[in-house]
Amino acid sequence: VQLVESGGGSVQAGGSLRLTCAASGPSYERACMGWFRQAPGSEREGVAILDADGSEYYADVVKGRFTNSRDDAKNTVYLQLNSLKTEDTAMYYCAGLGDSRYSCGPARSRFTYWGQGTQVTVS
Repeated sequence: VQLVESGGGSVQAGGSLRLTCAASGPSYERACMGWFRQAPGSEREGVAILDADGSEYYADVVKGRFTNSRDDAKNTVYLQLNSLKTEDTAMYYCAGLGDSRYSCGPARSRFTYWGQGTQVTVS
């Protein structure tokens, strides 16, 4: 499985961005897809997780502002970021769970496949 993120950039507080994750490889290994972020000096944290059955998770700090979606026909996952805050500044990573024995949730260590990341900077 290969994951390639795009869509990051620099925006002012209150602005919006849409991140895109283009995926390739066996679909069964990317049924559960997640977005994580890591700010300098901080742990990588789960932001939004979306399973193939539609179940989803959002971190409390992004609920109501970020929206996760997927287009399986295009092998693409999106993260819409609205009402951005300076504290949202981080490198954002797309991840695929891989092992279906694990539940689809924000546990970073369970995700097997990772993209290279896309930087989001909010000023």
